[in-house]
Amino acid sequence: QVHLVESGGGSVQAGGSLRLSCAASGYTGSIYCMGWFRQAPGKVREGVAAIDNDGRTSYADSVKGRFTISQDNAKNTLYLQMNSLNPEDTAMYYCAARTGVRVAVTVILFHPYLFGYWGQGTQVTVSS
Repeated sequence: QVHLVESGGGSVQAGGSLRLSCAASGYTGSIYCMGWFRQAPGKVREGVAAIDNDGRTSYADSVKGRFTISQDNAKNTLYLQMNSLNPEDTAMYYCAARTGVRVAVTVILFHPYLFGYWGQGTQVTVSS
């Protein structure tokens, strides 16, 4: 089992920055890919960024150049640095982890059902 806890959400004005963190615990050695997803009210959950344990990354087009995903394996922590935030980024942000059969990060980002472990989410609100 893997347990994920997100933190770092909050309210910022457009153009501001936030850094989200996701602390993983439990059987973390089985994780080979982690990702960030978001869901706004009335919308489907969408992939934001993903990273595998070789450091390969994938980003949604809407966040490329503004968001950066990274991980600190020694701390079992995943990060999402979000810059140049705009109101369209307002959503609940979730951390997710995948174990088992490998799937390329460029693919898995668009299939949230392939992630077996999820955190409770952290709210990000961007005001104009």
